[in-house]
Amino acid sequence: MNKPFSQACENNKAPILCVIKPYLMHYERVLEIGSGTGQHAVYFAEQLPHLTWQTSDRVQNHTGIKSWIADSHVHNVIEPVALDLNNPWPVAKVPAIYTANTLHIVSKELVEKFFQGIRAHLAKEGLLCIYGPFNYHGQFTSDSNAQFNSLLKNNDPHSGIRDFEWIESLSQQAGLSLLKDHAMPANNRLLLFKR
Repeated sequence: MNKPFSQACENNKAPILCVIKPYLMHYERVLEIGSGTGQHAVYFAEQLPHLTWQTSDRVQNHTGIKSWIADSHVHNVIEPVALDLNNPWPVAKVPAIYTANTLHIVSKELVEKFFQGIRAHLAKEGLLCIYGPFNYHGQFTSDSNAQFNSLLKNNDPHSGIRDFEWIESLSQQAGLSLLKDHAMPANNRLLLFKR
C-alpha cells in the first residue's frame, strides 16, 4: 500500500522536536495518543533514541502506522495498540504522553474522556505534551484558525478548536500543572503539563 502522508506532520515535526526534546530527555517511554499516519512516531523515535515510542490509534489507522514503522527501520518505536477514547485504555501507567492535532478533531465529550485517561494512566511526575491550535479567552488567534474551525464544524459539528482555559482546567482536574505554553508555527501551540 502507499503510506498515508500528512504535509502538516512533515512541516511541524522539526519545530515540535525542538520543544519536546529537552523535556523528554528525562523519560524512557512515551505513549502517543492518536498516531495518525505514524510520521511523528518514526521521526521522534529516530531523533530520541534513548526512549521507546509507543504508538496508538483506532484500528482503522494501524496499517498506515505499521507501514511507516516498517519502512523506518527504527527499533525504538512500537507498533500501535488499539486505543479509542470511548473505551478503557489498553495500557498501564506511562511516564509521558504525547498527542498532536487530536483535541480539535474529537468531540468535547471525548476531550473530557482523554483527560480521564490521563488521570488514570499518567505516572507520578509524568509529562503530557499536547500540540495543536487553541483559542484564548474564547477568541481565535488568527483568521486562518477561524477559517479552519469553520471547516472542522462543517465536517463534524462536534469538533472545533478548544479554549486553552478549558484545557488547563481539565488538566488541573486530572492532577496536572501547566509547565509551559509554547507558541509554534502556523498559529499552533505546544502545551506541556506535569503531574
